[in-house]
Amino acid sequence: MNISRRSFLMKGTLALAGTTLFSRQLSAIAKKKEVLGIQLYSIRDDMKTDPLGTLRQLADMGYKNVEHAGYGNRKFYGYAAKDFKRVLGDLGLSMPSGHTVMGKQHWDAGKKDFTDEWKYTVEDAAVMGQRFVISPWLDESMRTNYDDFKNYMDVFNKSGELCKKSGMKFGYHNHDFEFSQELNGKKIFDLILESTDPALVAQQLDIGNMYHAGGIALDIIKKYPGRFELMHVKDEIKAADKGEMGGGYESTVLGKGIIPVKEVIDLGKKSGGTRHFIIEQESYQGLSPLESVKQDLDVMKKWGY
Repeated sequence: MNISRRSFLMKGTLALAGTTLFSRQLSAIAKKKEVLGIQLYSIRDDMKTDPLGTLRQLADMGYKNVEHAGYGNRKFYGYAAKDFKRVLGDLGLSMPSGHTVMGKQHWDAGKKDFTDEWKYTVEDAAVMGQRFVISPWLDESMRTNYDDFKNYMDVFNKSGELCKKSGMKFGYHNHDFEFSQELNGKKIFDLILESTDPALVAQQLDIGNMYHAGGIALDIIKKYPGRFELMHVKDEIKAADKGEMGGGYESTVLGKGIIPVKEVIDLGKKSGGTRHFIIEQESYQGLSPLESVKQDLDVMKKWGY
């Protein structure tokens, strides 16, 4: 081999290595790219009366991702999984996550296995292309006795194992009681994070719900760095009545309330492990739900999301 050929091959090898490294860097960046979406509970009445027309309006606003809260009897808003996936796809929408409450009726303690109903829930989520199957509630009967609670956290982890078989992850979404109720001297929220395997159970931090019980999102993210793969992005204002969940507060358009939302989502992105940011608004102060979520999206885009 002459020198010029050796030099040529060495340069080519270095160039290839550099290209490979650059490709890996691009891949890493792509994996970390944020997913911005909307929880369809925000426009629940519109989804009941005209799901297709409502989804079309969301797509026209610029939304690319949705999160369902309308699954039952193996249907999403009246559509079988494969049909709803087609509906979303035709509109340029995806559904990386969804909410379905996993209750104690979904676990057969005698057989030590999930019921068919929960297995179908996971199966249909996989058909939809979801990455997360999220349960947004913990039955009160599962949080009155420490031993019952611990046993049910084992079911959480087992649900994570079930979802993993289909390339997904089980997740939990908080309300307010997790920050006000205690078992064995510890808040329910702390016990959930201590008792679940983060490799199997993702946490979706609702930064508005917790405020009703005195939870502060910035403090929670700092306490549990890297634990919040998903976030419900909300703002809160003082309600004229008892408000949502009886806490005296209700949700509002982002940036109009008392939660430092941008600071929270920036911290989630920086150290919370958050990549999925899901807008949710449940009260509207005279605006229509659709106008509210349009303004929410505009704010998030203004903030660089």
